[in-house]
Amino acid sequence: MSSGAGVAFAGALQASLSVLLTITVGVVSAQYGLLSIEAAEDVSRVSVQVFLPCLLIENLGRNLNRDTAEDYVPLIIWATIYTVLSIAIGRVLTLVFKLPPWATPSLAFNNTESLPLLLLQALGTTGTLAVLSGEGKEDEAIERARSFFLAASVITNTITFGKGPEILHSSADDTMVGKAWRWLAGPQSVKQDSDSESGDDDSNQGNEGDDDDNEDENNNGGPDNDAHEGTSLLPQPINDQGRKVKRAVVPKLKQWHAALPGPIQSLVSGLGMLLNAPFIGALIGVTIGLTPALQTLFFADMAEGGYFNAWLTTSIKNVGELFVALQVVVVGVKLSLSLRKWKVGDDGGSVPMESFAVISIVRFFIWPAISIPLVWVLAAKTDVLPNDPILWWAMMMVPVGPPAMKILALAEMSGSSQKVKMAIARLLTLSYMITPLISLSVVGALEAAKSAKEHRS
Repeated sequence: MSSGAGVAFAGALQASLSVLLTITVGVVSAQYGLLSIEAAEDVSRVSVQVFLPCLLIENLGRNLNRDTAEDYVPLIIWATIYTVLSIAIGRVLTLVFKLPPWATPSLAFNNTESLPLLLLQALGTTGTLAVLSGEGKEDEAIERARSFFLAASVITNTITFGKGPEILHSSADDTMVGKAWRWLAGPQSVKQDSDSESGDDDSNQGNEGDDDDNEDENNNGGPDNDAHEGTSLLPQPINDQGRKVKRAVVPKLKQWHAALPGPIQSLVSGLGMLLNAPFIGALIGVTIGLTPALQTLFFADMAEGGYFNAWLTTSIKNVGELFVALQVVVVGVKLSLSLRKWKVGDDGGSVPMESFAVISIVRFFIWPAISIPLVWVLAAKTDVLPNDPILWWAMMMVPVGPPAMKILALAEMSGSSQKVKMAIARLLTLSYMITPLISLSVVGALEAAKSAKEHRS
């Protein structure tokens, strides 16, 4: 190994160990009762619903503009392609090796948010990316890389929560014939099964009035008007008017949706899955970035018209920065539960070593072996990609890393058993223990991006 590669490897290894230590903080916090699993769930929810959208608004709004917008196009295309390919690979390997159902989403979805962002922070400290950005420009390169990873995460998040529950549910048939049929038939067969199991939806309509009454009770502070965490802070007339609008609009929307042709219903439902907080945050960030007047207002100096910079933008940035470390700490809190179960000898939800080996090889070795040479060829031998080594490195690294913690959320959404959720938690425990393996991919991507840079110059 050359001295340059050795320095890069040492920096990448330190960065990955930094991630592992941050996870350990979560484990220790849970062990000593500083954070409960329930509190970690709340933190995780607010991180995804509030902190991540703020991070997207600030980062994309600052780094995206009309001149750099084209740099994001190949990244978005690549994020879509590799996620779809990961799903296909996951289905095939689950069938071939007869892996448990939860192996499919574990093979399909990797951590594209908290882990890469924390890794970038550590890489900025070690100076590893200087070989691509040049001396004195590394801070700017780190910010640009963060924007690339965040843009990719919007795509992967949309696919994960849009199709993830179906993928996990479609793998639940224990027979090989059933697995093969579901794999070939795809999500539509899952939808039919879900419809047949859900029963008559009309049976729930009689409870709508009860739901409204419960909502009234929650907003008003309960039957005795005692304030609690569900009590709305809005004036009561506004609450009453909001409930009236909801009762008038929601049933009509459901009727209109039910009256649409089947393909149109599927299209509307597909568009509906985009309406999540991270996607909306990304949309706001893109709008600000591509509108020069708004970008000036939010990010320029006060003397140059940046009247929002010192107060609004700074507040959004401060809130957004909470996502990076907090989400990784939450990973540690969740993994601590699995470690405690292990200690007391609970064998429920055990992880077959074959499954762990296949998932680890795909996530830490197969995808780097695909993405690094492919992006190198596109960057060095063609003009398909913009001349930006940081973009090349980010595209090489996006598919790499352990399974996403969101898989636990998918298990909850699909109604998986406690045994399945415990198996997923143990898989994640093992996967994050070997996270330092990502340093090999970091070095490989750095050397490949550096080589492509020399070929393009």
